[in-house]
Parts: sequence; structure tokens; C-alpha cells
Amino acid sequence: MASSLPRTAAVSAVVATALAAGLIAGASASAADPSTTLRIHDIQGSTRISPLVGQRVTDVTGIVTGVRTYGSKGFWLQDPEADGDPATSEGIFVFTSSNPTVSVGDAVKVSGTVTEYVPGGLNSGNQSLTQISKPTVAVVSSGNAVPAPVTITAGSVPAAYTPDGDPAAGGSVNGLTLRPQSFALDYYESLEGTNVRIGTSRVVGASAHSELWVTVKPHENANRRGGTVYGSYDAQNTGRVKVQSLTPIAQKPFPTANVGDALTGETEGPLDFNQYGGYTIAARAMGTVEDRGLEREATRPQHRSELAVATYNVENLDPTDPQEKFDALAKAVVDNLASPDIVALEEIQDNNGAKNDGTVAADATLKKFTDAIVAAGGPAYEWRSIDPENNKDGGEPGGNIRQVFLFNPERVSFTDRAGGDATTATGVVKERGRAALTVSPGRIAPADEAWENSRKPLAGEFVFRGRTVIVVANHFGSKGGDESIVSHHQPPNRSSEVKRLQQAQAVNTFVKDVLAVQRHAAVVVLGDINDFEFSATTEALTDGGALRAAITSLPRSERYSYVYQGNSQVLDQILTSPSIRHFDYDSVHINAEFAEQNSDHDPQVLRFRP
Repeated sequence: MASSLPRTAAVSAVVATALAAGLIAGASASAADPSTTLRIHDIQGSTRISPLVGQRVTDVTGIVTGVRTYGSKGFWLQDPEADGDPATSEGIFVFTSSNPTVSVGDAVKVSGTVTEYVPGGLNSGNQSLTQISKPTVAVVSSGNAVPAPVTITAGSVPAAYTPDGDPAAGGSVNGLTLRPQSFALDYYESLEGTNVRIGTSRVVGASAHSELWVTVKPHENANRRGGTVYGSYDAQNTGRVKVQSLTPIAQKPFPTANVGDALTGETEGPLDFNQYGGYTIAARAMGTVEDRGLEREATRPQHRSELAVATYNVENLDPTDPQEKFDALAKAVVDNLASPDIVALEEIQDNNGAKNDGTVAADATLKKFTDAIVAAGGPAYEWRSIDPENNKDGGEPGGNIRQVFLFNPERVSFTDRAGGDATTATGVVKERGRAALTVSPGRIAPADEAWENSRKPLAGEFVFRGRTVIVVANHFGSKGGDESIVSHHQPPNRSSEVKRLQQAQAVNTFVKDVLAVQRHAAVVVLGDINDFEFSATTEALTDGGALRAAITSLPRSERYSYVYQGNSQVLDQILTSPSIRHFDYDSVHINAEFAEQNSDHDPQVLRFRP
């Protein structure tokens, strides 16, 4: 949570605020009727919000199914006698704030306050986790059998992801009665806190931060490398589930897994809900990772008459990074990307990285990188870029990230036109019947509010075999601030789209200006667009036929450059103007699917004959 309060206090504040705002339903904080014996399914209720939220409950019984001694400390309690209602969970999390004094298999009685904890805070839009807070716990007996797990399978998870939210509740699903046989999110919610199990499952999100993602639906939007492709806002991939271990990392290192590997055997534990991905198996027992041998791809070299243009987000590269990172990225440019003629780099930081001292130059970063490329057997790339104003382009404070063109002078030349700086906009003029930039390199409309606190597009004019090609390198605004696909608002609020839409419109306008001067101009727009090929952002970029999203030339199962929460998806793109009718496109998978990464993005390569 954003709050600096201890979690117990923060939980109470969240509940109070939510109740006051009508965001969650519940009674005032009073004791439940002592004459009624309350069971866990009574507390959970048949919606996402407990009907007893804010009330104190006494002597709630169950068997301990999992204990967490790190992070959000507490334990899971489950009633071994179900009520027969598939919408009501028989398990619940008991938040103790300190190391629990119970063990798996203990039969206990718990008294405390029913709360709805919203991971990430109310403004995140996340669903809440029903729990018992400020508990008093009495152990009745030990060594009891844990309630048999519910097995999550391809057949048990519905094909539809979520119902639409209630318009009368601002689009929230919180008040809707759960329909676990109809919607995947309702199914998982009906098992919140319950002991669950999965069998052998394919890994669809590489291990990181002591977690991995698997799918229980191996045929759901699968690609040939083992991932699960996110192809539209209505294809959220219902079979994905996150797995964490309840064993602290200090006691047992989390296994390393790549996309396409298998988590074999049985994985079992309570179903948690957290800020980073939603429903998560807090594994009391984990299966074994089986290496399925996923290999990093290498694209083919360009032919002599083909111009190869690539984009690569190198993830906050600066001279303070270890030489090993520079060497690995350089090796990727040479061996995996076959030394493209032009490489648009995103996230090149200034000469001292995140040190916030006013430094904006990045020549030391670029020299270290281009030297590493030469050492890896690649060409002696030259570079062109424009230093940003200090702390005006977003990203890590002090880092001053920017886009940069690398180009191989043995294959392509750069047309330098002086005058470009952080605040000067490049324009388009006609020169000998062709479109030409007024400054090269130059920034597109840097004063436009679309680029406030964001990376400004970098335009450059290149010549290949006597043909002029205008290239625009981009790094659009991030998705930070968007609600997740497990938000209680359905559909989720994607607020970050507003800025990217403005940015796309600005770039589209620039490309149209070029085409108005020279109808058949060769224009390549590329970079970390931070949005999908089916998004409104991409629609705005391609408006009026000014550009085509080249990644759509690939089969749907191969359209991805990034893996997020088990969804293989598009963030990096190359778009082409209409005169570039024939091209060869490759999303080169070398990072996003792997536990060991040099960047979290996969580079993209376009080859064509201008």
C-alpha cells in the first residue's frame, strides 16, 4: 500500500474509507450476533465483499492449511465441512502481522475483525482480500489432516474471463453474486483462501521475484515456444495462475524456469490474492521444474540489397552497469540480430545513470556500448541522438533516458542537418522533389503536451543505396497507473492510454506531413510503443493509412515482444509507410521468455528494399 501506516492500521483505514465511499458494502464495526455460530463461508459470502466486513467475529473454527512468515504474515484457515454452495469459499486468510504461532494441521478457533484488504490501496482498482485481522487464536488440536485440495484444471476454469461490472456501482463487480461456473475470475474468487492444487502445468511466465506463471489450459492461445498469447482485450487467458512458495527463499531457493518449461507433479497450497497479478497459489508443496530447452532466437542476416532496421529497449543502460551487461547486449546485437544497419535504442541513460546531478550527456554510455559491439565482432556503429533537458523526459530520476540511433556507416549514411536540440522541433520540407527533415536528428513537436515528462520522438534521415529513409524512434508513455485485468472494475480503467493516444496522434500527424510532401516517402516508425497491436494507440498511429503495424504480418501466435503476468504480448513495434509494400519482419525472442534477461523486451527487426 502507499500508506506508511502499519498494515493493521492501513487495513482499518482502507475499510473505513471504502465503506464511507460506498466502494465496498458492509455494516459498521460491531460484534456479530453471538448466538449465531459463524463459519468461514458465512464470512466469505457469495460476493467479493464479506457481508460481515467491519464486524468482530468469535470462535471461527478451521484447520490451518498454510503459514506465511514473510511479507504479509499470517495463516490460512479452512473449514473442512463445506456448505455446498459453490460461490462461497471455505478458506480465509488470518492476518497476524507477526510470525504466526500455529502450524499446518492445527485445528484452531479464531476471533477478530473481518476486513477487506485492497492490495495496492483503493486507488489501484484491485479487488480486495477478505481476511480476519487483529486475531486472537486458540489451538484446539494438532496434526490434523489438511482439507483435501480443490484441483484447478482446464475443465474447471470457465472460458469467459469476467462479467461486466455493475453500471450502478461504477462498473464494479464487487456486489455481483459470484458465478463460478460461468466466469474465470468468479471461479478463482470462490476459492479465495481455499486449499487448491494443480497438476503438471506449462510455464508461461518465467521465474522472477520468487514466482512464476503457469497455465492449466495448455491449448489456450498457445504459441510454438510455450507461451500464451494475449491477442485482444477479450482474450485474457483464463488458465493462467501465479505460483509462489510459502518456504522462505533463505531456506529453499525458488526454482529457475523459462517459458515452455513444465512445473511437473503436484503444486498445492491456499489460493491467495495479491497486488502483483491477483490470484496466486501460495504453494505449501511445489512441483519440480522440468527444463524443456527453450533457446534464444537468432534472426537471419539481411541481404546486400535489404535495409535492416531494428528496435531494442536496453533497459536503463548506463556506464555504472557491469561490463557483463554491455557485453551481453552487444552480443545480442551481433549474434541474435545479425548486426542491423540501423538500431533504434530505447532507455539509454546519461553518463552517470540515476545520479541526479544535472548530467544529460550520454556519450560515455554509447561509447561503452558500441565498443562492446566491436569487441563482439560487430560493425563500428556511429550514433546520433539529442540530449534531453534534465529530468524532463520521465524514466528513472536522474537517468535522463532517451532514444538513440546506431547505424553502420559501411552500409548506410546519416544526413546531418544542424539545429536539433531538446526543445527545437524538426519539420518537413521539399528538397529536390523529396521530403527532407529541417533538422536531423531532430525531435518531433517536443513542446506538445503529449510529451510532457515523457520521451520525445527522435527523427533521423538516412540514405541507403541512394534511397532516403526517414526513421522515427519512439518510447511512448508507460502503462503505469492502469488497473490490472483482475480489477474490480470490469472492464478495467486504462488511464495511461490517454497520453499514448495523444503521442500516437502527434507521430501520425508528422508522418502525414512527410507523405504530403512526398507521397511515396519511405518512413519507418519504431520503438517501445508500450501498447498492443490491437490498441487505440496503434489505431491512432495507423490512422488514415499513414502507417502499417508490421507485426500484424506475423501469425497471431507469434505477435509478442514482452511477457507480463503469463501473457505474451506486444509492446515493441515497427510501423511502415505505404511505399514499403514488401518486408520481412521478425520479433526476435531472446529476453522476455527467460529467467535470465539482459532486458525485459525482445528486439524487433524489419528488412526491406527501399
